Amino acid sequence: MNDVAATAGVALKTVSRVVNDEPGVNAATAERVRQAIELLGYRRNDGARVLRRGRTASIGLIIEDVADPFYSGLSRAVEDVALRNGSLVFTGSSGEDPQRERALVLAFCARRVDGLVIVPAGYDHGYLAPELAAGTRAVFADRPPGPAVEVDTVLCDNDGGARTGVAHLIAHGHRRIAFLGDQAAIFTAQERLRGYRQALEAAGLPYDPALVSMGVPEQSRVTAAVAGALALDHPPTALFTGNGQLTMAALRALETLSTGPAVLPCRVTPGAEASRPAIVGFDDFALADLLNPAITVVAQDPTRLGRTAAELLFRRLTGETGPVERIRLPTHLIPRGSGELPPPA
Repeated sequence: MNDVAATAGVALKTVSRVVNDEPGVNAATAERVRQAIELLGYRRNDGARVLRRGRTASIGLIIEDVADPFYSGLSRAVEDVALRNGSLVFTGSSGEDPQRERALVLAFCARRVDGLVIVPAGYDHGYLAPELAAGTRAVFADRPPGPAVEVDTVLCDNDGGARTGVAHLIAHGHRRIAFLGDQAAIFTAQERLRGYRQALEAAGLPYDPALVSMGVPEQSRVTAAVAGALALDHPPTALFTGNGQLTMAALRALETLSTGPAVLPCRVTPGAEASRPAIVGFDDFALADLLNPAITVVAQDPTRLGRTAAELLFRRLTGETGPVERIRLPTHLIPRGSGELPPPA
């Protein structure tokens, strides 16, 4: 800035006012300063400026996997809110590893981010307490924190959405409904299983553990689970899948079981739509509406989830006080055909 001031023949304070768009500089002088800035290639040091104000204009975002379309939508929403607030976002993927989550959070805190949006992989967040006490703000998204900390949290209506999806299948005549869920330790998987059981109970239907499979959404595991369910003496006539990855894996499994050599017997007959299990999936996914039949889903809104969490974080960063908030966002059923298939006669 000293070089700009010397080139323009003005005081250093005048350059500062022009750079920061402050009043008090006449138009001709301001133009001379801008020409000197252009000539010298000067760029304002935003890092130094925000550090003087006690903030770094950055936040950290910890998600499960940036490659997952759900988290891609959430991340983009957080970035959009941060941009509107003049901040950058540093993002890391935990890969469902609590230790990796902890390492990422502490690394971001060491870089003095102003706040954090965390999709937790674990339930022990005692490590975060000293950072919160030091003034770092945090909002948890999609899953709640463990009992060691109390922070703002934004969730989706996981159990209510699952309850709606299973009730939809029951309303179309299904009484044997299989549940394919993610790993049992994951909060959202637990909640969606709870909603599944609530829907069965409300309809007076028994809960059969043989119809429930929980685990990683890998294709081999899902194919084995679908084949095993369809090989039961009383197989399911419908499937409820716990997330978008599981829905797609279940569809591939049904295709494999109807066209390729199946290790286990199944009731899926090629070309016979009525014999194919009805499906309702939790989470929408790309091209779900173009399949035949199109896939009925319980849709949540990852963009709204990310936006709500980020906006809450920046309200806290700008001084909003008050009790810890726990926001629960709604889901909605999108009937498209797969969930409306009747059970075989």
